[in-house]
Amino acid sequence: MYKDILVHIPTERPMRPAIEGSISLAAHLNAHLDAVAVGYVTTSVAYVMEGGAAVAAVFELERERAVERAEAALAVFKTEAANAGISYACHPLGAIPADAAESLGEMARLHDLSIVLQPDPAQGSFDNDVPSEILFQAGGPVLFLPYTFRGAFKANRIGICWDGSRLAARAVRDAAPFLARATEIVIITINEPDAVSGEASASGLARHLGRRGLSTRIVGLSATRADIQPTILSLAADESLDLLVMGGYGHSRLQERILGGVTRAMLEAMTVPTLMTH
Repeated sequence: MYKDILVHIPTERPMRPAIEGSISLAAHLNAHLDAVAVGYVTTSVAYVMEGGAAVAAVFELERERAVERAEAALAVFKTEAANAGISYACHPLGAIPADAAESLGEMARLHDLSIVLQPDPAQGSFDNDVPSEILFQAGGPVLFLPYTFRGAFKANRIGICWDGSRLAARAVRDAAPFLARATEIVIITINEPDAVSGEASASGLARHLGRRGLSTRIVGLSATRADIQPTILSLAADESLDLLVMGGYGHSRLQERILGGVTRAMLEAMTVPTLMTH
């Protein structure tokens, strides 16, 4: 059960989807919600003056202003959370982006679920980098909300993107609290005869979930690698799915976080909330 949830509230992008989605979910689950917002300090302040003390003074002033921006974003969250009557706490941070990413990753590791907003490539912002950083560092499930999301979050109809992999299996386990409450579960496979072994097939997953008392339906589709993401989203629309569950694929190279093709495409064009695990 998700009883301790973390949500990242953007300071440089519209925050309403993250606020509405996280508070409605916390209220539904009777969970505690920690909200964190980051005011970003640009590293350019280190070059405006000479002398260590002068640089430190400028940086501290910028950090204080950054914290004020974070507190302003959290003030909106606090009002909505108080009106909803949920248990919550606010955590304003002022930091350079690299330090902020590290702090958020550490916080996410001590929560049952992290909620973030889908990056918006049309808006240049450090807030766009936070979601994938949390995905890589959390060690647990991350719920991505589309930046077009509005209203209360629900997960009545769930689609599991299944390819028999370790990450897909981990995502299914991490989604257990949602799956237990779902009214319908659709297991989605793409090119399964070529991609999934018999031991980890969709029918095997269906049997496993059936032993938990969960009824499922399998939908098998075919697509080229470039069309996997749009095929999944098209099915999600046809099935009126509230939530997708999938592994978050990627790797680290020279300390740079690199997302896999399907994961990256999903984050760029998602139209339905998506639970990912890396």
